[in-house]
Amino acid sequence: MDHIIGFLSALFWGVLTFSFLVFIHEGGHFLAARACKVRVTEFFLGLPCRVNIHRRSRRIGTKFGVTPILLGGYAAICGMENATAPCAARVLAEVHRRGSVRVSELADALDLSEDDVQEACAQLLSWGSVAPRYLEGDGPEGKYYPSAYAAMPRDAAGNTIYDGRAFDRAHATAEGEAWEPTMGEDAFYAQERSHTYLGLGFFRRSAILLAGIFVNVACGILLLMSVYSIIGFDVPVDVNQIGSIEASSPAEAAGLMAGDTIDAVNGVAVDSWMDVINEVRASEDEPLTLDYTRDGVSASVTIEPAEDGTIGIYVPYERYRLNIADSFRLSIDYVYQTVAGISQLLTPSKTMEVLDNSASVVGISVMSAQAAASGPATYLAFAALISLSLGFMNLLPIPPLDGGKFLIEIIQAIFKRDVPPRVQTALSLAGIVLFAFIFLYVLRGDILRLL
Repeated sequence: MDHIIGFLSALFWGVLTFSFLVFIHEGGHFLAARACKVRVTEFFLGLPCRVNIHRRSRRIGTKFGVTPILLGGYAAICGMENATAPCAARVLAEVHRRGSVRVSELADALDLSEDDVQEACAQLLSWGSVAPRYLEGDGPEGKYYPSAYAAMPRDAAGNTIYDGRAFDRAHATAEGEAWEPTMGEDAFYAQERSHTYLGLGFFRRSAILLAGIFVNVACGILLLMSVYSIIGFDVPVDVNQIGSIEASSPAEAAGLMAGDTIDAVNGVAVDSWMDVINEVRASEDEPLTLDYTRDGVSASVTIEPAEDGTIGIYVPYERYRLNIADSFRLSIDYVYQTVAGISQLLTPSKTMEVLDNSASVVGISVMSAQAAASGPATYLAFAALISLSLGFMNLLPIPPLDGGKFLIEIIQAIFKRDVPPRVQTALSLAGIVLFAFIFLYVLRGDILRLL
């Protein structure tokens, strides 16, 4: 039964910690994207799943919700896939002229293959430029992509529900209602692209990529500051007073209590905790005499140490709270230590040592439960460490991490050329293989430690 409770506790705290921190990471991407006027079709707690609970924002059109796969979160930022179909502009205009149309009908009307039309529709769907129309046979049991697509609600300027305050809802068409582009097919397509990640320049793309990392680091700092300045932390006090008594210890058997002041050990006067410890150790496991004071009354007791030489008394602690400035400085020191630790992954001579001391999701879950059992301060400090680690790990220049995508953006900015989508896909697959190896290696270490 204890094993089951331990497993459920680790599962709960692991899911809670990991999901919250990944969710706020994605929240950083979401906020930066909206600040750059990029469409975001979905923002969910949990991994993508057709079964979910959501509510669509009337102001920006984004679906906010939760899925049953509570292992993080995601923000569907339009244009992040970096794939463009050659016939997308023609397909976009034709869908809106017709209002609602099947893929097969589009292929016939534009003299294109159904595969090319479906590729274009999938791209436009991810841009928030068209709406899906699922027919019988579509979905998990049949075709993954819908067999038909519909025009999005449009105002006179071509804005849609994902464009926030720019969308003139009062004078717009309804979803599936025909709308004739007034600016020409290419200009209409260019306008749609301008509302996506692909349509941004280097600096705004970089801001979206790095926003998740920034939020994780900021969260880690705030969590640490909440521990240092609000909850407080316990510091041992070097006084000759008993802080606590171990249960069933020689000290408890002798009648000592927390709060007793120790005046002498074996006749030697003591006035600090270090004096008490030094005299107890000097007894060399022989019975010792403690003179102590309780409520102004002096007394003496003889104690037989345990086999390990201890008597079961512990140092007293006082709770300290730092001012905001000191708390911030201490948190920044913590950030520097985290950066130094993660940077060693890029040093070949240190890589395996870092991996041997790292934890997978399994290890993090177990440690989350242990930290939660130790109290709010310990748990929040642990969550801060994971938040900082998650942020800086994402900064590593390895696709598909944010740092890897940022590196690609830098290369594109320097050479004034886009890295081909196939090359980006290959790099991402290589990165996924690398992280799969790292995950399995670290998971193996977790299992061995648990066993």
